[in-house]
Amino acid sequence: MFQNFTSSSEKSKTPERLSALRKEMRKENTTAFLVPHADEHQNEYLPQRAERLAWLSGFTGSAGFCIVTLDKAIVFADGRYTVQVNEQIHKPEFSAESLIENPPSKWLQDNMGSKYIIAYDPWLLTINQLKTFENAAKKSESKLQPIDNLIDRIWPDQPAPPMGTVSLHDIQFAGKSAVDKISQVQKLITEKTCDFTILTDPASLAWLFNIRGNDVVHNPLALGFAIIPATGKPMLFMDGKKLNTTVQAYLSNISNIHAPKKFETELHQIAKDKTVLCDPDRIPVSLAKIIEDANGKIIHGRDPVILPRAIKNEVEQNGTRNAHIRDGVAMAKFLCWIDAQKPNSITEIDAAKKLEAIRIENAIQMESPMKEISFDTISASGAHAAIPHYRVNEDSNRMLAEGEIYLVDSGAQHDDGTTDITRTIAIGKPSAEAITDFTLVLKGHIAIDQARFPKGTRGIDLDVLARNALWQHGKDYAHGTGHGVGSYMNVHEGPQGIHRRSMEPLQPGMILSNEPGYYVEGRYGIRIENLVIVTDAKDIGGNIETHSFENITWAPIDLRLIDKSLLNQNELDWLNCYHKQVFDKVSSYLEGDKLSWLEQATRRL
Repeated sequence: MFQNFTSSSEKSKTPERLSALRKEMRKENTTAFLVPHADEHQNEYLPQRAERLAWLSGFTGSAGFCIVTLDKAIVFADGRYTVQVNEQIHKPEFSAESLIENPPSKWLQDNMGSKYIIAYDPWLLTINQLKTFENAAKKSESKLQPIDNLIDRIWPDQPAPPMGTVSLHDIQFAGKSAVDKISQVQKLITEKTCDFTILTDPASLAWLFNIRGNDVVHNPLALGFAIIPATGKPMLFMDGKKLNTTVQAYLSNISNIHAPKKFETELHQIAKDKTVLCDPDRIPVSLAKIIEDANGKIIHGRDPVILPRAIKNEVEQNGTRNAHIRDGVAMAKFLCWIDAQKPNSITEIDAAKKLEAIRIENAIQMESPMKEISFDTISASGAHAAIPHYRVNEDSNRMLAEGEIYLVDSGAQHDDGTTDITRTIAIGKPSAEAITDFTLVLKGHIAIDQARFPKGTRGIDLDVLARNALWQHGKDYAHGTGHGVGSYMNVHEGPQGIHRRSMEPLQPGMILSNEPGYYVEGRYGIRIENLVIVTDAKDIGGNIETHSFENITWAPIDLRLIDKSLLNQNELDWLNCYHKQVFDKVSSYLEGDKLSWLEQATRRL
């Protein structure tokens, strides 16, 4: 199994840990300490060594923040984790706030006493994050104080840095050589009139050097840093223990490899009187200070790898299409199996284990072995489905019960693509209310899939399409409608997205999720997710250039949860057409009962 089901939250131990942290704060004469969910690379999913927020507070979500003062401890989480954070933190020692509506910097500004000393680890805050906190601190004449991480002092069994092996990502999957990618990025650095840039994002390293790693669970990342000059060989800072002879020879041919412990020294030397392109949303404060101390000039600009990485080339697009065919076959087998189980006969963990086993076996049968799952499967029945990022464990595990809804959000990592799909399934006879809500979510999903939009359109411009049907009934959901997806890379990838803060213009080649939802706390949750590729729309005349979405996910949508009377003819035609495509793409890989099930699951309405 790639997934385990032990609870990683240690709620009962957090009051003692909080007390130990405050002792260290008093030693340093600080009145507040900032604990972001972050590592030195600003990863979303962290190596165990960097899970400081979870260790201190018990909250295990993939996005969060904690502010500890001498008498308060506030954990901030977004709408995906509202229920989870309140379940996992130990009250009254900890309390919860919204990461979006009352972010940490605003909370500090509103609650800070006069002349606070706010301590932080300069490796875990970016340039822009520090600026936000400094602006908040001005109101009370407080100041920010960089400090060695106080949690590391009190975490006796803190895991060692990860040492996952590095592998090569073959050009048959990458579609472009590392040499060509480096040349492309160096042109961007030159255009910014900079001498070099720093890469701290392991996903940028993976894309640029055509490598993959095993340092972060489910995400094929190798932790390290790189200095990319405008001309000449890049400098790659990565532990040699991760590199076998073949990988070492390959990387040595296209870069100068150094031990990570030399990174700060080398950066200080090379930055002297030089102009450095730094992404203020990625570069930690510690590195900015090294550059400034060397009399280097920082030019703010986005990591030059991010956009090229997001715009998939034809090889990457075709690869992810193929990966999704395989995933569609696996999902059909799984959904068929689920339907064959009687209510109250299997648990959430049983279902998650079965899905992973089917994916692994199916990938082997289709001659493309699965590398990993792309994230912990969200296997959620009944009230658990109302927690958007619920992670089942041995303590929370429950049956898939009669009359309930089961939500399964899952994905896989393949050499040629990363998958992510959510299906909501009726267990027994669903309620009329659940059917109505599911149909409203489906209408939003269809609206995104059918969108045709001008060049330059951003995700924020399209988000309303997914929500409109729900809004007409006074309903909404608290997460984004879509996120970017990598190519055998992170399942969450920027800069593209479809949500209320997504300002990045969508460009052909970008892969995104289409996943509107609706959640009734304590009762049920609904989400329908497919992945799409941004494409050039078919020419129909007119005077503007337009884009559209190509769906690449192929799995039945539960017809038992659809109220046909709520769909207009266009939406009904979409559903029938989609199901015909699912059958055409998947059926040749099925036989017997599974094929019969697919015929029924994709029948015309």
